[in-house]
Amino acid sequence: MNRFIKNTGFYLIIILITVGIVNIISNNNEQRSELTYDVFRSQLEQNNITEISARFDGYTYFITGKMKVNPDPTRYPSTEFWTRAPYTSDLIQKIEEAGITEKYLPMEGQSIWITLLTTLIPFIIMFALFFFLLNQAQGGGGKVMNFGKSRAKLYTEDKKRVTFDDVAGADEEKQELVEIVEFLKDPRKFASLGARIPKGVLLNGPPGTGKTLLARAVAGEAGVPFFSISGSDFVEMFVGVGASRVRDLFENAKKNAPCIIFIDEIDAVGRQRGAGLGGGHDEREQTLNQLLVEMDGFGANEGIIIIAATNRPDILDPALLRPGRFDRQITVDRPDLKGREAVLRVHARNKPLAKDVKLDVLARYTTGFTGADLENLLNEAALIAARRNRKEISMAELDEAFDRVVVGTQKKSRVISEREKRTIAYHEAGHAIIGYYVRHADVIHKVTIVPRGRAGGYAMMIPKEGEDRLLQTKSELLDRVVGLLGGRVAEELFIGEIGTGAYDDFRKATQIVRSMITEYGMSDKLGPLQFGNNQGHVFLGRDLAHEQNYSDAIAYEIDQEMQSMIRECYERAKQILQEHADKVHLLADALLKYETLDREQITELLETGKLSKDPLGFGDDGQEDTAKEAADSSDVKVNIQQQSSGNEANKLDFDRVKKDNAPADEADRDKESAQDSSGEGNPDHNNKE
Repeated sequence: MNRFIKNTGFYLIIILITVGIVNIISNNNEQRSELTYDVFRSQLEQNNITEISARFDGYTYFITGKMKVNPDPTRYPSTEFWTRAPYTSDLIQKIEEAGITEKYLPMEGQSIWITLLTTLIPFIIMFALFFFLLNQAQGGGGKVMNFGKSRAKLYTEDKKRVTFDDVAGADEEKQELVEIVEFLKDPRKFASLGARIPKGVLLNGPPGTGKTLLARAVAGEAGVPFFSISGSDFVEMFVGVGASRVRDLFENAKKNAPCIIFIDEIDAVGRQRGAGLGGGHDEREQTLNQLLVEMDGFGANEGIIIIAATNRPDILDPALLRPGRFDRQITVDRPDLKGREAVLRVHARNKPLAKDVKLDVLARYTTGFTGADLENLLNEAALIAARRNRKEISMAELDEAFDRVVVGTQKKSRVISEREKRTIAYHEAGHAIIGYYVRHADVIHKVTIVPRGRAGGYAMMIPKEGEDRLLQTKSELLDRVVGLLGGRVAEELFIGEIGTGAYDDFRKATQIVRSMITEYGMSDKLGPLQFGNNQGHVFLGRDLAHEQNYSDAIAYEIDQEMQSMIRECYERAKQILQEHADKVHLLADALLKYETLDREQITELLETGKLSKDPLGFGDDGQEDTAKEAADSSDVKVNIQQQSSGNEANKLDFDRVKKDNAPADEADRDKESAQDSSGEGNPDHNNKE
């Protein structure tokens, strides 16, 4: 019924019915022939009129009557007629001389209802149209002139119910919220120990990690009224609306206490106040002030628990974050290896998986994926399987879906010259060889030269089995830079000419080296110091300005140290590829022939010098490769990066590099490279596998 009332057609029907009623009243449903005054006099003289009723309206006579014979049936539909005649004694005399039945009715004014309706209906229509448009401008859920009413939606059980069983990969975060649900169900358990339940819980973290899903799970488990509203719903075009809606929200919550209020994207209304950030007249500030008062002001709001979610905790007002308002802040981060596997199992419940699908393997090379990313990955795999008319989702579809999500769709129609293809093959082979022979490195998962997205090829590295690391050592970061430079070094050594394919490699290598010097204090020359103003971890957005808290002389030293580190890593990559030149040629030739090689095939090729099975059969199953982004770049390096500290933590990095615990001093590295050239019997290689 509500949908029908909101429909524009409903208002049109009301208008048409009103106009029809007015038309019926005004016409009195009469069907009479209209005669001109001349025709009326003519019929009167011909004695064709049998009866007449006349009413004087102050100016003329309104005459109705009946004729004996219709003078012109084609013109007049009936023998009953009406006409208007002037007020003259001549007309009255002629009527009396005709000897017909006549009736003179007293003069009456027009019906008051007709007068009112004909006068008011245009205004009614205009006002109705105005309020309708105003209602639409406020949003479908708003009512006319209810600007100050809260738009919070009350959660009902008839909607799709989400419980804690539907939340995976966030066990610690879930436990924090379970306590709140238990308190609402059995407050005496906590009150007996003098405990006070947190008044507010702030969920913060990167997009897609499940903050809103956790809130929906609380709604499904709590068994108490659950109000849900977005931060942007408080503020609209009229001043004072936001504060009024906050008051109305808490009034409704008090009537339904104990209850839960969930405010999604609270940063829309809870931004930090201060000079230059909006004055006292700012509508958002007025709304925030009212929210602060309602959460922990002079009046108590017992039994009301507030849960809020945001991607930007760094911009929230400190008064909003203090204990008593948001007592508990929960960071919902990207899931670890175990969490990703649990998330995949939850989203795979309604999907038929083939026997070859190994979710633990899929979880290993999706490091840095959020819950939303993993759900999208499985959905893409299901779409690909349906497109191929499969009854089940196999590992081939999952691999193809991963490539689509990370890099883009395969460009089968792209034409690449043999020269370009050869350059890409050696570029990717350079990355793969360095990654294979560097100690404690990530495992090679796939190498390809098939165009995908905007790139010509990519090499994907995954962390070692079971590893989700939070910290990285200096040697690991340096090895990562060496791996990034491997593609350009291979072009220089084996093609004889360098191209633009290393564009993104250089960007990432420069970023790593700069962070090592300015953030992590890993420079022997500059020492354990941090240069620049670090604003901390931000889940969304970028710093608008960078504060330089060091001199120009130190800036020059930083540049010199960066160049020195990059140069050393470049020379080390060149040395490794020269020592394993035969392996580079072998792998590049295989890539030119087969286009895509996975981990097992690369291992077999480098250990035995040949492949026992022809890999071309994999192409039709969709177990193809991936490519990178970089408009300039001819290749893509995808490193499903391990969890690292600071800003490096848990990101999905598009670099194909390896982080390994190579020996700290250069002499040991050179020694290992020489040992690695022996091939099959390399103990470091065996440890890797």
